[in-house]
Amino acid sequence: MHAADRLVSLVLLLRQHGRLSATALARELEVSTRTVLRDIEALSAAGVPVYAERGRHGGFALLPGFRTELTGLTPDEALALLIAGSRRGAQTFGLGSALASAMLKVVDALPESYRDTAADAAERLLIDPEADLLSRRLVTEEAPDATVAEVLRAVLSGHRLRIHYAAGDQSPTWRTVDPIGLVTVRDRGYLPATRSGADRTYRLSRILAAEELPEPAQRPDRVDLDRAWQERSTRFRTGGDQVTVLVRVDPERREELVGTALAVRAEEAESDGRLRMEVTFQDPRHAEWALWQLGTNAEALAPQWLRDRLHDRAAATATRYGAPS
Repeated sequence: MHAADRLVSLVLLLRQHGRLSATALARELEVSTRTVLRDIEALSAAGVPVYAERGRHGGFALLPGFRTELTGLTPDEALALLIAGSRRGAQTFGLGSALASAMLKVVDALPESYRDTAADAAERLLIDPEADLLSRRLVTEEAPDATVAEVLRAVLSGHRLRIHYAAGDQSPTWRTVDPIGLVTVRDRGYLPATRSGADRTYRLSRILAAEELPEPAQRPDRVDLDRAWQERSTRFRTGGDQVTVLVRVDPERREELVGTALAVRAEEAESDGRLRMEVTFQDPRHAEWALWQLGTNAEALAPQWLRDRLHDRAAATATRYGAPS
């Protein structure tokens, strides 16, 4: 966070909380208490009415009435901004701290009649929680902040990018790409790009290091990123060593299966209440992994090689956990 942004955030924190100690401010701003004290002095010198309160419960505060208001923002518009700020996409792109600072400014700048209403309403709406109803934690893939920041700079400046990339089980290699944009899907970040004119898609979590280059990227001035992503997704689903599997699955695990598969080709309910589905996976390993995750709540009916693989895997597991010798 730049010094000017930090000073603004400090003022807004005092506006929101009324009084905060130097330690609390340092924790919120992720700086040292010495830096906070220097910032307080800078604000006072600039005419911001901040003062110190001594004692056990003392700290720093602003004189009452010091504020600015953002006019023309309705309660629904403010609520929309606050709800948007609850999503985790910005964190994936390394913009979490910037988003938090922006939301603080939005709340502080609202007219007082709107502020409490919007903030209270936002507390009652939860978007993309970190765990589902079965308490399964939704894992967010992360990349080093410095790496993501470098990728973001290249994307926004329109410069070429040199990345140290680990593709699957392969050893990491350096490659130069022309970045097109950034996409987040289920808290996974992706870099659509071209390399030597060919479309490529890189997962941010697999970019070990990045370097923005001075030369301009070879890319169109304008891009419909949503359409470009849809086209890449279609090519991904229709390429590779895809396999189609006939499976019987318990209804309560249907969504998990659908969320893993590339496509559902057919589906019908059986007399016992279970679902008979024909689904497509990217390759044999993908199919085996997906069905294994469902345990006894699903049964692969065909092809036979998949049944054999799951049988062998289950037998090996049973042997491992058999009676100790």
